[in-house]
Amino acid sequence: MKSLIGIIGAGPAGCALACFLKEKNIDCIVFDEQQTPDIIVGESLTPAIIPLLRRLKIENRVAEVSQLKQGAGIRHNNGNRVNFRFRHFGKKYPDYSYNIPRPKFDGIMRERAKELGVRFINCRARVETSINDSNRDIQLTDETIAQAGLTRDQQPSLLVDASGRTRLFSKALKIPYTRGTRNDVSYFAHYENFECPSVSTGQVILTVLESGWSWQIPLKDRISVGVVLNKTAAKHYGKSSEERLENIINTDALLAKDGEKRQRISPVKSYQNYQLISEKGYGKGWVLLGDAFGFVDPMLSPGVHMSMTSAELLEKFVFNKSSPTTKDFDKYCDEYKKWYYAWEYLVQFFYNGRMLSMGEVRTKIQNNSALFSIPKLVEPYVSRVLTLLMSGIKTRSKLNQKILFHSSQQVANDPDRIAAHTIHSSLDNIKHGMLEKKDVIANNIKKTA
Repeated sequence: MKSLIGIIGAGPAGCALACFLKEKNIDCIVFDEQQTPDIIVGESLTPAIIPLLRRLKIENRVAEVSQLKQGAGIRHNNGNRVNFRFRHFGKKYPDYSYNIPRPKFDGIMRERAKELGVRFINCRARVETSINDSNRDIQLTDETIAQAGLTRDQQPSLLVDASGRTRLFSKALKIPYTRGTRNDVSYFAHYENFECPSVSTGQVILTVLESGWSWQIPLKDRISVGVVLNKTAAKHYGKSSEERLENIINTDALLAKDGEKRQRISPVKSYQNYQLISEKGYGKGWVLLGDAFGFVDPMLSPGVHMSMTSAELLEKFVFNKSSPTTKDFDKYCDEYKKWYYAWEYLVQFFYNGRMLSMGEVRTKIQNNSALFSIPKLVEPYVSRVLTLLMSGIKTRSKLNQKILFHSSQQVANDPDRIAAHTIHSSLDNIKHGMLEKKDVIANNIKKTA
Protein backbone atom coordinates (compact mmCIF):
# COMPACT_ATOMS: atom_id res chain seq x y z
CA MET A 1 0.00 0.00 0.00
CA LYS A 2 1.80 3.13 -1.27
CA SER A 3 -0.96 5.75 -0.98
CA LEU A 4 -1.10 8.43 1.68
CA ILE A 5 -2.34 7.22 5.07
CA GLY A 6 -3.98 9.68 7.46
CA ILE A 7 -3.62 8.92 11.17
CA ILE A 8 -5.79 10.89 13.56
CA GLY A 9 -4.21 10.94 17.00
CA ALA A 10 -0.58 11.16 18.15
CA GLY A 11 -0.67 8.89 21.18
CA PRO A 12 1.27 5.62 21.47
CA ALA A 13 -0.96 3.82 18.94
CA GLY A 14 -0.85 6.52 16.26
CA CYS A 15 2.86 7.24 16.61
CA ALA A 16 3.80 3.55 16.68
CA LEU A 17 1.85 2.92 13.48
CA ALA A 18 3.43 5.96 11.82
CA CYS A 19 6.90 4.63 12.68
CA PHE A 20 6.08 1.18 11.33
CA LEU A 21 4.73 2.69 8.11
CA LYS A 22 7.87 4.76 7.64
CA GLU A 23 9.93 1.58 7.99
CA LYS A 24 8.04 0.32 4.92
CA ASN A 25 8.37 3.64 3.06
CA ILE A 26 4.61 4.17 3.24
CA ASP A 27 3.70 7.86 3.24
CA CYS A 28 1.59 9.00 6.20
CA ILE A 29 0.57 12.10 8.09
CA VAL A 30 -0.42 12.32 11.74
CA PHE A 31 -2.97 14.81 13.02
CA ASP A 32 -1.93 16.00 16.49
CA GLU A 33 -4.06 18.33 18.61
CA GLN A 34 -1.05 19.07 20.87
CA GLN A 35 -3.23 19.02 23.96
CA THR A 36 -1.29 16.74 26.29
CA PRO A 37 -2.57 16.85 29.90
CA ASP A 38 -0.21 17.02 32.88
CA ILE A 39 -0.98 13.40 33.73
CA ILE A 40 -2.55 10.64 31.66
CA VAL A 41 -3.93 7.26 32.68
CA GLY A 42 -1.77 4.30 31.60
CA GLU A 43 1.41 4.90 33.56
CA SER A 44 2.63 1.34 33.90
CA LEU A 45 3.91 -0.98 31.20
CA THR A 46 4.03 -4.76 30.88
CA PRO A 47 7.19 -6.73 29.97
CA ALA A 48 5.51 -7.73 26.69
CA ILE A 49 5.93 -4.17 25.40
CA ILE A 50 9.73 -4.15 25.68
CA PRO A 51 10.33 -5.77 22.24
CA LEU A 52 8.28 -2.96 20.68
CA LEU A 53 10.32 -0.29 22.47
CA ARG A 54 13.48 -1.97 21.23
CA ARG A 55 12.16 -2.17 17.69
CA LEU A 56 11.52 1.58 17.79
CA LYS A 57 14.97 2.10 19.37
CA ILE A 58 13.56 4.09 22.28
CA GLU A 59 13.97 1.81 25.31
CA ASN A 60 17.00 3.72 26.61
CA ARG A 61 15.13 7.03 26.32
CA VAL A 62 12.13 5.57 28.13
CA ALA A 63 14.36 4.13 30.86
CA GLU A 64 15.95 7.55 31.50
CA VAL A 65 12.64 9.14 32.50
CA SER A 66 10.91 6.11 34.00
CA GLN A 67 10.98 3.89 37.07
CA LEU A 68 12.13 0.31 36.55
CA LYS A 69 9.27 -2.09 37.36
CA GLN A 70 9.86 -5.71 38.37
CA GLY A 71 6.42 -6.85 39.48
CA ALA A 72 3.07 -6.15 41.10
CA GLY A 73 1.35 -6.83 44.40
CA ILE A 74 -2.25 -7.25 45.54
CA ARG A 75 -3.27 -6.60 49.14
CA HIS A 76 -6.38 -6.57 51.29
CA ASN A 77 -7.31 -4.71 54.46
CA ASN A 78 -7.52 -8.06 56.27
CA GLY A 79 -3.74 -8.15 56.14
CA ASN A 80 -3.36 -10.59 53.26
CA ARG A 81 -1.01 -9.72 50.45
CA VAL A 82 0.32 -11.48 47.34
CA ASN A 83 3.39 -10.46 45.37
CA PHE A 84 4.15 -11.25 41.74
CA ARG A 85 7.59 -10.84 40.23
CA PHE A 86 8.21 -10.84 36.48
CA ARG A 87 10.34 -13.60 34.99
CA HIS A 88 12.47 -14.03 31.90
CA PHE A 89 10.79 -15.78 29.00
CA GLY A 90 13.40 -16.55 26.39
CA LYS A 91 15.72 -13.93 24.94
CA LYS A 92 12.92 -11.73 23.65
CA TYR A 93 11.14 -10.88 26.90
CA PRO A 94 12.94 -9.52 29.99
CA ASP A 95 11.95 -9.81 33.64
CA TYR A 96 11.15 -6.12 33.96
CA SER A 97 9.18 -3.25 32.52
CA TYR A 98 8.74 0.45 33.37
CA ASN A 99 6.41 2.82 35.17
CA ILE A 100 6.25 5.81 32.87
CA PRO A 101 5.39 9.50 33.07
CA ARG A 102 2.90 9.37 30.22
CA PRO A 103 3.37 12.90 28.84
CA LYS A 104 7.13 12.28 28.54
CA PHE A 105 6.59 8.80 27.12
CA ASP A 106 4.18 10.13 24.51
CA GLY A 107 6.69 12.88 23.74
CA ILE A 108 9.40 10.28 23.12
CA MET A 109 7.07 8.46 20.73
CA ARG A 110 6.39 11.68 18.80
CA GLU A 111 10.08 12.54 18.70
CA ARG A 112 10.96 9.12 17.28
CA ALA A 113 8.28 9.40 14.61
CA LYS A 114 9.59 12.81 13.56
CA GLU A 115 13.14 11.43 13.39
CA LEU A 116 11.88 8.84 10.92
CA GLY A 117 10.35 11.56 8.78
CA VAL A 118 6.72 11.40 9.80
CA ARG A 119 4.86 14.64 9.08
CA PHE A 120 2.65 15.97 11.89
CA ILE A 121 -0.29 18.27 11.25
CA ASN A 122 -0.82 20.37 14.36
CA CYS A 123 -4.57 20.73 14.31
CA ARG A 124 -7.71 18.99 15.47
CA ALA A 125 -8.80 16.71 12.67
CA ARG A 126 -12.49 16.83 11.83
CA VAL A 127 -14.35 14.24 9.81
CA GLU A 128 -17.72 13.90 8.14
CA THR A 129 -19.65 11.04 6.64
CA SER A 130 -19.25 10.64 2.88
CA ILE A 131 -22.39 11.09 0.84
CA ASN A 132 -21.23 11.24 -2.78
CA ASP A 133 -18.21 8.91 -2.58
CA SER A 134 -19.12 5.23 -2.75
CA ASN A 135 -15.55 4.26 -1.82
CA ARG A 136 -15.63 6.04 1.53
CA ASP A 137 -17.79 5.94 4.62
CA ILE A 138 -16.00 8.88 6.19
CA GLN A 139 -13.65 11.65 5.07
CA LEU A 140 -11.73 14.66 6.32
CA THR A 141 -13.56 17.97 6.17
CA ASP A 142 -12.43 20.59 3.66
CA GLU A 143 -11.06 22.71 6.52
CA THR A 144 -8.93 19.83 7.83
CA ILE A 145 -7.67 18.99 4.34
CA ALA A 146 -6.62 22.61 3.84
CA GLN A 147 -4.80 22.66 7.18
CA ALA A 148 -2.86 19.60 6.04
CA GLY A 149 -1.86 21.40 2.85
CA LEU A 150 -3.81 18.93 0.68
CA THR A 151 -6.57 19.20 -1.88
CA ARG A 152 -9.79 17.21 -2.02
CA ASP A 153 -8.21 14.95 -4.66
CA GLN A 154 -5.35 14.25 -2.23
CA GLN A 155 -7.61 12.92 0.52
CA PRO A 156 -5.75 10.05 2.28
CA SER A 157 -6.64 6.68 0.83
CA LEU A 158 -7.12 5.28 4.32
CA LEU A 159 -7.97 7.11 7.53
CA VAL A 160 -6.87 5.55 10.82
CA ASP A 161 -8.73 6.50 13.98
CA ALA A 162 -6.13 6.64 16.76
CA SER A 163 -8.10 9.23 18.72
CA GLY A 164 -8.26 7.02 21.83
CA ARG A 165 -11.32 7.16 24.00
CA THR A 166 -12.65 10.06 21.95
CA ARG A 167 -13.63 7.34 19.45
CA LEU A 168 -13.98 9.89 16.67
CA PHE A 169 -15.05 7.56 13.83
CA SER A 170 -17.29 5.34 15.94
CA LYS A 171 -19.30 8.33 17.09
CA ALA A 172 -19.52 9.89 13.62
CA LEU A 173 -20.62 6.60 12.04
CA LYS A 174 -22.73 5.56 15.05
CA ILE A 175 -20.99 2.20 15.32
CA PRO A 176 -22.50 -0.07 17.99
CA TYR A 177 -20.26 -1.17 20.84
CA THR A 178 -20.19 -3.75 23.60
CA ARG A 179 -19.53 -2.70 27.17
CA GLY A 180 -18.36 -4.76 30.10
CA THR A 181 -20.51 -5.54 33.10
CA ARG A 182 -19.00 -2.94 35.39
CA ASN A 183 -19.93 0.74 35.54
CA ASP A 184 -16.85 2.20 37.18
CA VAL A 185 -15.13 5.54 37.36
CA SER A 186 -11.58 6.31 38.47
CA TYR A 187 -9.94 9.28 40.15
CA PHE A 188 -6.19 9.66 40.32
CA ALA A 189 -3.41 12.15 40.97
CA HIS A 190 0.31 12.40 41.66
CA TYR A 191 1.64 12.73 45.19
CA GLU A 192 4.84 13.31 47.10
CA ASN A 193 5.44 11.64 50.48
CA PHE A 194 2.95 8.90 49.68
CA GLU A 195 4.42 5.58 50.71
CA CYS A 196 4.28 2.62 48.35
CA PRO A 197 5.15 -0.53 50.32
CA SER A 198 6.91 -2.34 47.46
CA VAL A 199 8.91 -5.51 47.98
CA SER A 200 10.63 -5.33 44.59
CA THR A 201 11.86 -2.40 42.52
CA GLY A 202 9.02 -0.31 41.13
CA GLN A 203 6.38 -2.79 42.29
CA VAL A 204 2.85 -1.58 41.52
CA ILE A 205 0.50 -2.07 44.49
CA LEU A 206 -3.20 -2.87 44.00
CA THR A 207 -5.41 -2.60 47.09
CA VAL A 208 -8.88 -4.07 47.53
CA LEU A 209 -11.20 -1.36 48.87
CA GLU A 210 -14.59 -1.60 50.54
CA SER A 211 -16.18 -0.78 47.19
CA GLY A 212 -13.66 -0.99 44.35
CA TRP A 213 -9.87 -0.98 44.30
CA SER A 214 -6.90 1.37 44.16
CA TRP A 215 -3.46 1.55 42.60
CA GLN A 216 -0.12 2.96 43.71
CA ILE A 217 2.43 3.29 40.91
CA PRO A 218 5.96 4.38 41.85
CA LEU A 219 7.27 6.88 39.32
CA LYS A 220 10.78 8.31 39.31
CA ASP A 221 10.09 11.24 41.63
CA ARG A 222 6.49 10.72 42.79
CA ILE A 223 3.68 8.22 43.31
CA SER A 224 0.61 7.89 41.12
CA VAL A 225 -2.40 7.05 43.29
CA GLY A 226 -5.80 6.17 41.87
CA VAL A 227 -9.07 4.59 42.90
CA VAL A 228 -11.64 2.72 40.80
CA LEU A 229 -15.21 2.25 42.00
CA ASN A 230 -18.83 2.22 40.95
CA LYS A 231 -20.06 5.57 39.60
CA THR A 232 -23.01 5.72 41.96
CA ALA A 233 -20.90 4.77 44.95
CA ALA A 234 -18.40 7.51 44.08
CA LYS A 235 -21.03 10.22 44.60
CA HIS A 236 -21.19 9.41 48.29
CA TYR A 237 -17.58 10.38 48.82
CA GLY A 238 -18.03 14.02 47.88
CA LYS A 239 -19.15 16.37 45.14
CA SER A 240 -15.86 16.92 43.31
CA SER A 241 -13.15 14.62 42.00
CA GLU A 242 -10.75 16.06 44.57
CA GLU A 243 -13.12 15.39 47.47
CA ARG A 244 -13.85 11.86 46.31
CA LEU A 245 -10.22 10.85 45.91
CA GLU A 246 -9.15 12.36 49.23
CA ASN A 247 -12.10 10.89 51.13
CA ILE A 248 -11.54 7.41 49.75
CA ILE A 249 -7.88 7.59 50.77
CA ASN A 250 -8.77 8.90 54.24
CA THR A 251 -11.34 6.21 54.92
CA ASP A 252 -9.25 3.22 53.86
CA ALA A 253 -6.91 2.02 56.58
CA LEU A 254 -4.04 1.01 54.28
CA LEU A 255 -4.19 4.03 51.99
CA ALA A 256 -4.61 6.45 54.90
CA LYS A 257 -1.50 5.03 56.55
CA ASP A 258 0.55 5.12 53.34
CA GLY A 259 -0.61 8.67 52.58
CA GLU A 260 -0.45 10.10 56.08
CA LYS A 261 2.14 12.74 55.05
CA ARG A 262 1.06 13.04 51.44
CA GLN A 263 1.16 16.19 49.33
CA ARG A 264 -0.82 16.23 46.11
CA ILE A 265 1.24 17.81 43.33
CA SER A 266 -1.11 17.45 40.35
CA PRO A 267 -4.75 18.00 39.50
CA VAL A 268 -7.11 15.08 40.11
CA LYS A 269 -8.09 13.38 36.88
CA SER A 270 -11.20 11.32 36.23
CA TYR A 271 -11.76 8.55 33.67
CA GLN A 272 -14.86 6.49 32.88
CA ASN A 273 -15.88 3.50 30.74
CA TYR A 274 -13.36 0.81 31.50
CA GLN A 275 -14.57 -2.05 29.31
CA LEU A 276 -15.70 -1.20 25.79
CA ILE A 277 -15.10 -2.49 22.26
CA SER A 278 -16.62 -1.40 18.95
CA GLU A 279 -18.56 -4.08 17.10
CA LYS A 280 -17.05 -2.97 13.78
CA GLY A 281 -13.35 -2.19 13.36
CA TYR A 282 -13.09 -1.03 9.77
CA GLY A 283 -15.08 0.06 6.74
CA LYS A 284 -14.70 1.82 3.42
CA GLY A 285 -11.60 4.00 3.71
CA TRP A 286 -11.19 3.74 7.50
CA VAL A 287 -9.97 1.53 10.33
CA LEU A 288 -9.92 1.79 14.14
CA LEU A 289 -6.69 1.56 16.16
CA GLY A 290 -5.91 1.11 19.86
CA ASP A 291 -8.35 2.58 22.36
CA ALA A 292 -10.46 3.92 19.50
CA PHE A 293 -11.23 0.25 18.74
CA GLY A 294 -11.54 -1.05 22.29
CA PHE A 295 -10.10 -0.67 25.79
CA VAL A 296 -10.06 -2.94 28.80
CA ASP A 297 -9.95 -2.40 32.54
CA PRO A 298 -6.62 -0.85 33.66
CA MET A 299 -6.09 -3.27 36.57
CA LEU A 300 -3.15 -5.16 35.01
CA SER A 301 -1.81 -2.16 33.03
CA PRO A 302 -2.59 -3.46 29.53
CA GLY A 303 -3.48 -0.09 27.98
CA VAL A 304 -0.26 1.10 26.29
CA HIS A 305 0.67 -2.46 25.39
CA MET A 306 -2.70 -2.94 23.69
CA SER A 307 -2.36 0.36 21.81
CA MET A 308 1.10 -0.37 20.43
CA THR A 309 0.25 -4.01 19.74
CA SER A 310 -2.74 -2.88 17.67
CA ALA A 311 -0.35 -0.83 15.52
CA GLU A 312 1.88 -3.86 15.05
CA LEU A 313 -1.11 -6.03 14.14
CA LEU A 314 -2.40 -3.51 11.59
CA GLU A 315 1.05 -3.33 10.02
CA LYS A 316 1.30 -7.12 9.93
CA PHE A 317 -2.06 -7.95 8.41
CA VAL A 318 -2.88 -4.87 6.31
CA PHE A 319 0.26 -2.93 5.44
CA ASN A 320 2.36 -5.91 4.45
CA LYS A 321 0.40 -6.06 1.19
CA SER A 322 0.22 -3.60 -1.66
CA SER A 323 -3.52 -4.19 -2.03
CA PRO A 324 -5.02 -5.48 1.23
CA THR A 325 -8.44 -7.13 1.06
CA THR A 326 -11.32 -7.25 3.48
CA LYS A 327 -9.96 -10.59 4.69
CA ASP A 328 -6.75 -8.83 5.78
CA PHE A 329 -8.73 -6.25 7.74
CA ASP A 330 -10.83 -9.06 9.21
CA LYS A 331 -7.66 -10.80 10.41
CA TYR A 332 -6.49 -7.60 12.07
CA CYS A 333 -9.80 -7.11 13.85
CA ASP A 334 -9.98 -10.75 14.92
CA GLU A 335 -6.48 -10.65 16.40
CA TYR A 336 -7.17 -7.42 18.25
CA LYS A 337 -10.39 -8.84 19.70
CA LYS A 338 -8.51 -11.94 20.84
CA TRP A 339 -6.16 -9.69 22.79
CA TYR A 340 -9.08 -7.71 24.19
CA TYR A 341 -11.02 -10.73 25.43
CA ALA A 342 -7.88 -12.41 26.78
CA TRP A 343 -7.14 -9.42 29.02
CA GLU A 344 -10.80 -9.14 29.97
CA TYR A 345 -10.82 -12.84 30.95
CA LEU A 346 -7.74 -12.42 33.13
CA VAL A 347 -9.04 -9.26 34.81
CA GLN A 348 -12.14 -11.12 35.95
CA PHE A 349 -9.98 -13.33 38.17
CA PHE A 350 -9.03 -10.18 40.05
CA TYR A 351 -12.58 -8.91 40.39
CA ASN A 352 -14.09 -12.25 41.42
CA GLY A 353 -11.57 -12.64 44.25
CA ARG A 354 -9.84 -15.74 42.94
CA MET A 355 -6.49 -14.16 42.07
CA LEU A 356 -5.84 -12.92 45.60
CA SER A 357 -7.25 -16.15 47.03
CA MET A 358 -4.91 -18.22 44.84
CA GLY A 359 -1.98 -16.11 45.96
CA GLU A 360 -2.77 -16.67 49.62
CA VAL A 361 -2.96 -20.43 49.13
CA ARG A 362 0.29 -20.29 47.15
CA THR A 363 2.03 -18.65 50.10
CA LYS A 364 0.74 -21.33 52.47
CA ILE A 365 1.96 -24.05 50.13
CA GLN A 366 5.40 -22.48 49.92
CA ASN A 367 5.70 -22.19 53.69
CA ASN A 368 3.91 -25.24 55.04
CA SER A 369 3.68 -28.06 52.49
CA ALA A 370 6.00 -31.06 52.59
CA LEU A 371 9.02 -30.79 50.30
CA PHE A 372 7.95 -33.42 47.73
CA SER A 373 4.17 -33.10 48.10
CA ILE A 374 2.07 -32.60 44.96
CA PRO A 375 1.06 -29.03 45.92
CA LYS A 376 4.72 -28.14 46.51
CA LEU A 377 5.74 -29.54 43.13
CA VAL A 378 2.87 -27.99 41.16
CA GLU A 379 2.93 -24.53 42.78
CA PRO A 380 6.01 -23.13 40.90
CA TYR A 381 4.49 -24.13 37.56
CA VAL A 382 1.13 -22.48 38.31
CA SER A 383 2.91 -19.37 39.61
CA ARG A 384 4.92 -19.13 36.40
CA VAL A 385 1.76 -19.47 34.32
CA LEU A 386 0.04 -16.69 36.28
CA THR A 387 3.05 -14.39 35.96
CA LEU A 388 3.24 -14.95 32.19
CA LEU A 389 -0.47 -14.19 31.86
CA MET A 390 -0.14 -10.96 33.86
CA SER A 391 2.99 -9.81 32.01
CA GLY A 392 1.30 -9.80 28.61
CA ILE A 393 3.71 -12.42 27.29
CA LYS A 394 1.31 -15.38 27.36
CA THR A 395 -1.97 -13.57 28.04
CA ARG A 396 -3.58 -15.10 24.95
CA SER A 397 -2.40 -18.65 25.60
CA LYS A 398 -5.44 -20.93 25.73
CA LEU A 399 -3.40 -23.52 27.63
CA ASN A 400 -2.39 -21.00 30.29
CA GLN A 401 -5.95 -19.75 30.55
CA LYS A 402 -7.17 -23.30 31.15
CA ILE A 403 -4.47 -23.89 33.76
CA LEU A 404 -5.51 -20.68 35.53
CA PHE A 405 -9.17 -21.66 35.46
CA HIS A 406 -8.76 -25.23 36.69
CA SER A 407 -6.13 -24.41 39.31
CA SER A 408 -8.31 -21.59 40.65
CA GLN A 409 -11.22 -24.02 40.94
CA GLN A 410 -9.08 -26.50 42.84
CA VAL A 411 -7.00 -24.15 44.97
CA ALA A 412 -9.22 -21.09 45.52
CA ASN A 413 -12.31 -23.05 46.52
CA ASP A 414 -13.09 -21.50 49.90
CA PRO A 415 -16.30 -19.46 49.32
CA ASP A 416 -15.74 -17.30 52.39
CA ARG A 417 -12.22 -16.38 51.31
CA ILE A 418 -13.36 -15.64 47.76
CA ALA A 419 -16.27 -13.53 49.00
CA ALA A 420 -13.90 -11.51 51.19
CA HIS A 421 -11.62 -10.78 48.23
CA THR A 422 -14.29 -9.98 45.63
CA ILE A 423 -14.11 -6.47 44.19
CA HIS A 424 -17.61 -5.13 44.61
CA SER A 425 -19.25 -2.70 42.22
CA SER A 426 -22.13 -1.46 44.35
CA LEU A 427 -22.87 0.56 47.49
CA ASP A 428 -23.32 -2.56 49.59
CA ASN A 429 -19.81 -2.37 51.00
CA ILE A 430 -19.76 1.31 51.96
CA LYS A 431 -19.73 1.35 55.74
CA HIS A 432 -22.28 3.58 57.39
CA GLY A 433 -20.70 6.60 58.95
CA MET A 434 -17.30 6.02 57.41
CA LEU A 435 -17.29 9.53 55.94
CA GLU A 436 -17.57 12.79 57.82
CA LYS A 437 -18.79 14.85 54.88
CA LYS A 438 -22.03 16.66 55.69
CA ASP A 439 -23.56 15.77 52.34
CA VAL A 440 -23.09 12.05 52.93
CA ILE A 441 -25.78 10.56 55.15
CA ALA A 442 -25.74 6.93 56.13
CA ASN A 443 -29.51 6.57 55.67
CA ASN A 444 -29.27 7.92 52.14
CA ILE A 445 -26.50 5.43 51.35
CA LYS A 446 -28.73 2.63 52.61
CA LYS A 447 -31.68 3.74 50.48
CA THR A 448 -29.56 4.07 47.35
CA ALA A 449 -28.04 0.65 47.86
